[in-house]
Formats: sequence, C-alpha cells, structure tokens
Amino acid sequence: MTQPKARQARRQGAAGLLSVAAAYLWIVPAWAQQSDAAITGESSTVPTQILPHDLSVWNMFLSADVVVQVVMVSLVFASIITWTIFVAKSLELAGAWRHIHSGRALLHASRTLEQAMQKFHGRHDPLAGLVNAAHEEALLSAEIPGEGLKERVMSRLERVESGAARAVNRGTGLLATIGATAPFVGLFGTVWGIMNSFIGISKMQTTNLAVVAPGIAEALLTTAFGLATAIPAVVIYNYFARMVASYKVSVSDGSAEVLRLVSRDLDFQYRSLMAAQPAA
Repeated sequence: MTQPKARQARRQGAAGLLSVAAAYLWIVPAWAQQSDAAITGESSTVPTQILPHDLSVWNMFLSADVVVQVVMVSLVFASIITWTIFVAKSLELAGAWRHIHSGRALLHASRTLEQAMQKFHGRHDPLAGLVNAAHEEALLSAEIPGEGLKERVMSRLERVESGAARAVNRGTGLLATIGATAPFVGLFGTVWGIMNSFIGISKMQTTNLAVVAPGIAEALLTTAFGLATAIPAVVIYNYFARMVASYKVSVSDGSAEVLRLVSRDLDFQYRSLMAAQPAA
C-alpha cells in the first residue's frame, strides 16, 4: 500500500506544480502589461468606440486620409488605363497581323509592281503603303533611266516603315510610364499613411496594437495598389514590345519584297531595250 500512496502523492505534487506554472504564465504577462501601463501612463484597456470593427478593403479606403484616398484612386485609374490599352492594342495588333499575312501573300503572287498595285487596290495597310510609294516613285522616275530608281524607292519605303512603326507603338509608352511610377506613387501613399498613424499615436497617447494597426494597414494598402498596378503594366509592355518588334520585321520583309519587284521591273525594261536595239 505504500507504493500506491507514494505514486498518488507524486501525481498530486506534479499536478500542483503544473497549476502553479499555469498561474505564473497567466499572471506574469498581465502584471508586466500593468507595469508598462503604469510606467508610460497608459491604460491597459482601449475604449471600444475607437477600435476598428471592419478592416475590409472598402472600409479601409473610406477611413483613410484624403491624400491616401487620392493615391488609391489614381492607381485604380492607372490600372484601368493599363487594361484598356491592353485590350485595344491587342485588337489592333491582331488586325495588323492579318493585313501583314494577307499582304505578304499578295506580294508573293505578284510578278511586277503593276500587278501588285492592282492586287492592293483599295487596301490601306502598311504593305499597301509600300506598294503605293514604290509605284509613285516609279512613275515620277519614268523618264530617268538608271539604277538610281532603287535608291529613291528605298528612301520612300524607309519612311513608310517608320510611319508604320510609330503607329503600332502608339500607347505603349504610357504602359512603361505606369509600370515605372506606380510603385513609387503607392510608396508615397504608404509613407503619408504611416506618418498620419504616428500622429494619431501621439494624439491618443497609446501604442496599443489594436489602435495602431488599422492606420498602418491603410497605409500598406496603397503599396499593394501600386504593385497591383505596376506589375501588369510592365508585363503587358514587355509583351507588346516583342509583338511590335516582330511586326516591324514583317513590314521590313514586305519592303524588301517590294524593292525586288522594282528591281525586276528594271531588268524587264533593260531586256526590252536590248531586244529593241538592232543587231550590229
């Protein structure tokens, strides 16, 4: 009977030690908080009327400072511009690529510049502009024999290529601007919001996290808005940069085909002149 009693006593002693430890772990933090409050002059409780009840994105926006709200609205507006450019430019490039593919097929099927003019009649795409420019220069140089025609046609074709490149690049520069500045705009809103949070701390005379956290969360929300605006803008800009580069190469290939038609016409004219000359 002695051993069971000893084991029971040991169990009771262990249970008592655990109770004392639990009470210690509960009492010491509370005592420390009261001591800190006594030292700093703060109350350990926060009035419920100043505690936040809803930390959703919309409520944080409504409770934010006016400057922070302006920053958020500007970033949302920039994001709308980014996605609008993405949709509009995607449709524009899709149509431009269709014109390029069909125009290249027409150039392949043309044996002379005059045939190309007939096939491109009524079209208003860059390849049609290349054919029209070459034909116009050929008409102006009809009475000027020699290889100088190719140089003059090449000069005109380069101008048409530059115009097509400027047209297809329109709007992409705004994406680069948004992608580069949106994070800093969001950071400005964050700095402004945290500054207001510290001002609120000094007014309330408390550093309680329940009071400080909502203001800091509102400030950090502007950084999230800035990143959510900048990341898609940068990705979309890089995507369009690759698409535009490929488009320029295709237009340049079309220009080379038009120049080959001009060279072929010159060879046909030279052969006709040689055939018309009487044999010596």
